[in-house]
Amino acid sequence: MTTSRAGLTALVVALAAAATPLAGQDTTTTRTAASGPITLGEAIRIALAQNSSVQFARNATALDSLSVRQFRNQFLPNLSASSQSSQAFGNGSKGQNSFSASAGLSSGITLYNGGQNVNSLREAEFNLQASGRDYGRVRQTLVFTVASDFLNLITQQEQQRVQQENLVAQQEELTQLEAFAKARTHPIGDLYQQQAAVAATRLALANARNATELAKVDLIQDLRLDPRGTYTFAPPPPRDTTVPPREFNLDSLIAVAQAQRADVQAQRFRVEAAKREVLVAGGGRLPVVSANGGYSSGFNSAADGSFGSQLDQRRGGSLGLGVSVPILDRGAVSIARQRARIALENETLSLRDVEETVVLEVRRAFLAYQLAREQLTESGAQQAAAALSLEASQARYRDGVSTFVEVALARATLIQAQSAVVNARSSLAFQRALMSYYTGVLGQANARIER
Repeated sequence: MTTSRAGLTALVVALAAAATPLAGQDTTTTRTAASGPITLGEAIRIALAQNSSVQFARNATALDSLSVRQFRNQFLPNLSASSQSSQAFGNGSKGQNSFSASAGLSSGITLYNGGQNVNSLREAEFNLQASGRDYGRVRQTLVFTVASDFLNLITQQEQQRVQQENLVAQQEELTQLEAFAKARTHPIGDLYQQQAAVAATRLALANARNATELAKVDLIQDLRLDPRGTYTFAPPPPRDTTVPPREFNLDSLIAVAQAQRADVQAQRFRVEAAKREVLVAGGGRLPVVSANGGYSSGFNSAADGSFGSQLDQRRGGSLGLGVSVPILDRGAVSIARQRARIALENETLSLRDVEETVVLEVRRAFLAYQLAREQLTESGAQQAAAALSLEASQARYRDGVSTFVEVALARATLIQAQSAVVNARSSLAFQRALMSYYTGVLGQANARIER
């Protein structure tokens, strides 16, 4: 049973001082079953490269980046070229045919439009910041999912080892009872009871193997691997058992979450974008000042002069300054402002809800972590006591001073305690990962599993 305890894995996710920058340059990774065991780091890289949710979030950020570029270009002047040509035919036999052509350039620029172009650009920039934070949060969520499923696979493997060791011990007990039955020193019913216990243990082992394979299926789905392939996952390095579980302070965790959570930051940027939308709508009441200019020339074959001289004589240009003052807009600006203010109120309410949810999530994770630590301590004590109880029961049974029922109950208690230790250590590891995820510091670079 010591091998089982030493082989138990625990997920340890370091809480970084600041969130790791999450770049979006991942490319699709092809993974084959023959490439060797998959480590946690490789699993995270594969998932980030191939997961559809990450790709959707990255594309949303790219679209918002194009919106910023579009609004920034509105500060530039436009330039257009135009040309026109015509062929005239004379009337009658003495009529004269003529050909004429003209060409010109025109340009215009908005000098002032009530700040709508400036505020529209700022709004687009805030939306880009928000989508960037959403992209980071999607990546964090995927890292957490992969790490959790990786931990679940290792946990199921540990449960399988517990049942495998139990089967070996049960078979040894069966061999001993067969010798007792042959020597007629113990009741034959004890042998039959042990045979049933061995069969039940084989069934429990089969269930544990099935659970392990199902955990592998979950990871294959996370990584979008070929479901027809066969994959192995590398066990993590041994965990330093001399290092005590980390202590957390609730107030510090809440402060970190409020500063680092990408979804909170994204919602704050959306509030700022909504404020800019209010200013954009209000700018509709202000005058619009624009400047324009043009240059043109032409040619007519019926006129005197060469082609070059006509172009020189007919060239001309213009410069203009236009001012447009809105007087009656059928209430369009007023309605737009009211809609923008309602949208701002909704975004502000969403920000309040997100901030409250973050605090509650961190508080729940903190309490669950404290409980997981206590469960690990108590389950370890239970396992040690159950092992001593089984040893004593077996000695009493061999001496003929106790029944086989006592041995069977003691063994069942030990198996239950060993399974509880596996679950408690996995729960503690999971709560640490959950703590990092809820505080917003979990990233590809600082997620690791130790065992």
